[in-house]
Amino acid sequence: MIKLTTTDVLSLPIQDRIQLVEDIWDTIAAESDSVELTDHDKRIIDERINNYLSNPAQCSSLDDVFKRITNTK
Repeated sequence: MIKLTTTDVLSLPIQDRIQLVEDIWDTIAAESDSVELTDHDKRIIDERINNYLSNPAQCSSLDDVFKRITNTK
């Protein structure tokens, strides 16, 4: 196995670095079933679901969230 350093990676052209990140992400996604949520994570998710179910009008749609984070109208 080849061991890359941060310096090695940063010396790659940006397109190659993007491809590397995508490849790494794909391997993580392929093994996502092995990642366990912590009890803290589960509580946060449950709280957010309960907040939505109790008052959906106070929540944002995916489109609204996307517009806010991309500053588009």
